[in-house]
Amino acid sequence: MAVGSWDQISAVTQKKYIPKMVDNIFDSNPKLQRAKKKYYTKIDGGTSIVQPLNYAQVTASGWYSGNETLNTTDNDVITAAEYQWKQIYANITIQRIDELKNAGEAQVLNFVKQKTMIAEKTIQDSMGTALYNAGSDSKAIGGLRLWLSASNTVGGISQSSYSWWRPQLDTSSTTLTLGVLQALHNSATIGNDGPSVAFTTRTLYNSLYALYQPQQRFMDSETAKGGFSSLMFNGIPVIVDSHCPASHFIFENEDYEFLYYHPDENFRFEPFVKPINQNVKVAKIYWAGAFGSSNLRMFAAATALTA
Repeated sequence: MAVGSWDQISAVTQKKYIPKMVDNIFDSNPKLQRAKKKYYTKIDGGTSIVQPLNYAQVTASGWYSGNETLNTTDNDVITAAEYQWKQIYANITIQRIDELKNAGEAQVLNFVKQKTMIAEKTIQDSMGTALYNAGSDSKAIGGLRLWLSASNTVGGISQSSYSWWRPQLDTSSTTLTLGVLQALHNSATIGNDGPSVAFTTRTLYNSLYALYQPQQRFMDSETAKGGFSSLMFNGIPVIVDSHCPASHFIFENEDYEFLYYHPDENFRFEPFVKPINQNVKVAKIYWAGAFGSSNLRMFAAATALTA
C-alpha cells in the first residue's frame, strides 16, 4: 500500500539510484565527463539562453600628446548569441507481470536498477551524439559539427556574415601529420590562450600514437583517472570519443563553451505512475538545457583526415 504520493518502486528508485544515475550519464563518455567538471553551467530560467559576446575593440583609442583632442566616437563592441532550450527524456516502464515474476526480497530492487540502467545508457548515447550534432536534428542541442563551419547560423549569428564567429578549419588535409596538428593548434591560439583539449576518432588517435616516439607517449593524469586513455599534444590531452565524427580532429578551448542546464530539470526523475488502462508502472527521466559557445574563433578542426 502506498504511503502518501510514494509507492515502493518510486521511493527506492529516487533515493537509491538517481544520484548514481547522474554520475553514470556524465562518466559514460569523455566529452560529457569534461563538461561536468569544466563547463556545466546552471541557468535557472528565461525564454532562451543569451550569451553576451565581445566581438570588436574600441575604435576611439590611441596614443596622444598633451592637450590634443581625443576621439570620443562610440562603436558597438558587444552582441549576444541566443541558444534555445532543448529537452530530452528516457522512459522506464515496469510491467506488473515482471514484478510478480521477480517477487521476493530485493528482486524488485534489482529489476528497477536494470531498467534504470537501460534508461541511463539511452541518455548517455543521445547526449554524447548531440554534443557533435550538425543541426540535422533540430530538437537536439546544437553540437560541434554545427559550430565547425564557415556558413552555419550558430546562436542566431550567421558565420557567413561575420568572420569573427567562425572557427579555424582545415578541410583539405587528408593525412594526419604533426605539422597539420601544429598549424591547427596555432590557428586557435592567441598568446597563452589556446586549446585545452582535443577529441578525435580511434583511427586518428592510433595514427598519432604511431607518429610519436615511445618516450613521447605521455598521458594526461586527469583523463586517466576518469577511465579514458589520452596522448599529449602541446601540453593538452588528445582523447578518443566514440561519438566524434569520422575524419575529424577537433581542438577545443573549454573556457569558451558551456553546457547549460536548468537545475529543476537536471536529469529529473519523475516518479512512477499507473495508466488507468494498463497494468504497468511508468517513470521518466528528464533533462533541459543547451550547448553554446562565447568565442568560436578559439576552436579548430581538421575535417577530412583519413589516417
